[in-house]
Amino acid sequence: TKLSTTKLQAGDVLLLHCRKDRLVDLKQREGFVVVSDVGLPGFRRQKLFIATSIIAGVVATAALNLLPIVVAAIAGCITMILSRCLTLEEAYEAIDWKVIFLLAGVLTLGIALERSGVAVLAAETVISVVGDMGPIAVLSAFYLITTLLSEAMSNNASAALIAPIAISAAEAIGVSPRPFLFAVAFAASSSFMTPVGYQTNTMIYGVGQYKYLDFVKVGTPLNLLLWALATFMIPVLWPFE
Repeated sequence: TKLSTTKLQAGDVLLLHCRKDRLVDLKQREGFVVVSDVGLPGFRRQKLFIATSIIAGVVATAALNLLPIVVAAIAGCITMILSRCLTLEEAYEAIDWKVIFLLAGVLTLGIALERSGVAVLAAETVISVVGDMGPIAVLSAFYLITTLLSEAMSNNASAALIAPIAISAAEAIGVSPRPFLFAVAFAASSSFMTPVGYQTNTMIYGVGQYKYLDFVKVGTPLNLLLWALATFMIPVLWPFE
């Protein structure tokens, strides 16, 4: 504000919103150094209907069980590129390779746990402790284990690590593994007790000037509440039969 009457000192930083021709003029002046040119995002408004139709088609195809969601999503991505809604460069830049390699590593770890018998051994340990209390107690135990792991490691890693163990436990007690998988999925997304439990926790940790104990104080009751709700609601929505 009031830039015309403000005295600029050496080292001052300005955030300017201007036309491109004015930016060229600033670059030619010796008194200014253009640090970065942010620019405005470009939109292909003529592709709006096509892109929306492709997304709706992917969702509808998966919802109606015409194709598996992975196949439908990949087909949608290819169609986006072929219809020029996206360029190959934009599609490549949109891939989060860290997540891809994380999942690749953890999923193979999950398979190794299953093939080596560690998953069965861990499942038998859980069952030996709470198995006599029934499948609801076993499900509750897996929810608790997963949510505690998610407080210290990636939620994707926690889910991929515990899922094969939960499946083995369900098979051992003779019930459907589906409610156990839902318990693991929900628990892996319930990371509220630590600033490293989930990406958004970490993002606001420094900006909001929070302390570690702030997450513990607020997140612990929330985790306990969701644990109790999941224990009783998951078997209702997804029975053990």
